[in-house]
Amino acid sequence: MTEIDDCIIIGAGPAGLTAAIYLARFHLRIRLFDNGSSRAALIPRTNNHAGFPDGIPGADLLLLMRRQAERFGAVREEAHVDAIRPDGENFLVDVKGRSLSTRTVLLATGVVNNRPDMPDDVHDAALAKGLLRYCPICDGYEVTDRNVGVIGTGDHGVREALFLRTYTRRVTLIAPGASHDLADDSRAALDAAGVEHVDGPCTPISLENGEILVSTAEGRLAFDSVYPALGSRIRSELAIAAGAAASEDGCLEVDAHQRTTVPGLFAAGDVVKGLDQISHAMGEAGVAATTIRNLLAKRAPLRR
Repeated sequence: MTEIDDCIIIGAGPAGLTAAIYLARFHLRIRLFDNGSSRAALIPRTNNHAGFPDGIPGADLLLLMRRQAERFGAVREEAHVDAIRPDGENFLVDVKGRSLSTRTVLLATGVVNNRPDMPDDVHDAALAKGLLRYCPICDGYEVTDRNVGVIGTGDHGVREALFLRTYTRRVTLIAPGASHDLADDSRAALDAAGVEHVDGPCTPISLENGEILVSTAEGRLAFDSVYPALGSRIRSELAIAAGAAASEDGCLEVDAHQRTTVPGLFAAGDVVKGLDQISHAMGEAGVAATTIRNLLAKRAPLRR
């Protein structure tokens, strides 16, 4: 009979890798599945992460965390998980034609940003150069006193534009379509803050002479950086299909110990409602991993 895992972690971003380090150091039998799509890998350089005074590229941070988890015996496999199925007090995890048995599951699958309409190669080049940015909390400091565009409309777009206005006087909110969807009070707030707002079409988007150019109703506008404020897709479908409760937008509901509404199924990081930050995801993962360890010890004594 194949030995049952103590925990299967799905997702190998900062949350999943932190949990893997903790759980491996608890001497638990764990398995980590990674489909290679962590948002952290797209960060050209994070300067918010404590302990790296010169910042660190997201891909480098993930590499260091993987090495650390593997040093303590965490088993990582690049694979897409197809389903999580409750099986008594345990779970079956379906992946690549196999059904693996585990006592607990930690979902750390994160979210996917909705991208503006632009070719993948142009998008990736803009991201690498800091011409395209997705997280003003992460890197608003880097656009201090620069010329910044925000692609978005409605409440979300307005909030992001006003947040970025605390870093620079030159902020323009660009409708992702032909025209803005702005309430009167939103227009008034933008005007009071000195934030320009122009209609789209917002495509094509191109890179020229170290700037990013966006098509608008007022012609092609050039910016030092552009932030898409187009929302994101929460990758919680595996947990929801297993019976876990989620908010209307798909964020998993968890308690203070990162427990979902399905006993034994945990979640941490951006897939849970909260601050989408590396530090926050890592903190949640530490809480989840410790709770998993204590749950398993309650079921049966943990001994070497």
